[in-house]
Amino acid sequence: MTMKAKIDAVLKHGIARGDAAGVAAVVANREGLIYEGAFGERTLGSGVAMTPDTVGWIASMTKAITSVAAVQCVERGLLKLDAPAKNVCPELGKVGVLTGFDGSGNPITRPPKRDITLRQLLTHSAGFSYDIWNTDMQKVQAALGIPSVTECKNKALTLPLLFDPGEAWEYGINIDWAGKMIEAVSGKKLGQYLQENVFDPLKMTSTAFKITADMRARLSGVHLRGGDGALSVFPFEIPQEPEFEMGGGGLYGTVGDYLKFLRMILNNGQLGGERILTPESVAALGVNQMGDCRVYNLKAAIPLTNDAEFFPGQQKSWSLGFQINHEPAPTGRPAGGLMWAGLANSYYWVDQLNGLAGVYLTQMFPFADSQSLPLYYEFEKAVYQSR
Repeated sequence: MTMKAKIDAVLKHGIARGDAAGVAAVVANREGLIYEGAFGERTLGSGVAMTPDTVGWIASMTKAITSVAAVQCVERGLLKLDAPAKNVCPELGKVGVLTGFDGSGNPITRPPKRDITLRQLLTHSAGFSYDIWNTDMQKVQAALGIPSVTECKNKALTLPLLFDPGEAWEYGINIDWAGKMIEAVSGKKLGQYLQENVFDPLKMTSTAFKITADMRARLSGVHLRGGDGALSVFPFEIPQEPEFEMGGGGLYGTVGDYLKFLRMILNNGQLGGERILTPESVAALGVNQMGDCRVYNLKAAIPLTNDAEFFPGQQKSWSLGFQINHEPAPTGRPAGGLMWAGLANSYYWVDQLNGLAGVYLTQMFPFADSQSLPLYYEFEKAVYQSR
């Protein structure tokens, strides 16, 4: 069976089972596209077919793009990986470490033992977290009137740390701060910086924080899996006039656009004659950058996510842009593969050893969905089985 026939069958059956309302998926090698497919509906009950150019909220897939932009700024001498980040964003010098709560429920903090650095922000080892996987952060938000980061208000970034910078891995608002650092040294809004330095050179024409009229005409709806397992439409959109553009999760885009970004990584920092990063920087994106810290299972603290961990039981670390699996994955991906995901169940991986990358997009909650995530694994497995 050809790769196309095999993957088509996997995705078609997944949609028929109700794994998602619609799915779009692409695969490439270093030379170009080797698979493209889409099945189901953009929005359940709409009768409008999912297509490869369907636009979706790529959520935390934004992180790798913002991280690459930050590494670009390091290359250009605008930022330093290991200098105190407060030199660029003074607010980062005022962040305390949470030690508990007083009798009134207000957070108690102490000064951190060391300064936060860009390297720690990019590796999620600075100490910041997300409320969706941390009940203490929910208590802090309630006590201090701090909104969720998806509201894109500056106050959302005023959370304390859970531990001293560099001492553990904790997934959180780190890359939003990296985006703020890019803005500070470039003098541009993050979206404008990305447009000029990543999207335009790579011809990513359908990726942006602000959904254009052309993108909206191809936009997928978002869905929610209920307790009975059935999907329903769930109105959700990132603010289109935000106080800050969310470098950790604000982008909308297509699988085809994101594949161009991943092919740039596969091709050591360039694509189509346009260089985004040096080969040395791309090498840094492929190796552990956080020492002995390891990625662990994220425990759900709100209903919009399940517990989340890719390849449980396997050692995983973080580079300057991606999660790295230290052992061969059950899908066929070798050790050293790079990956991450978006909260509305979009997923991707990069395999430098075999020169392969894939992107999978559905639009639904909860994250790490009991059916959409396994379908993603089946998709990736089908790629390796049909090579």
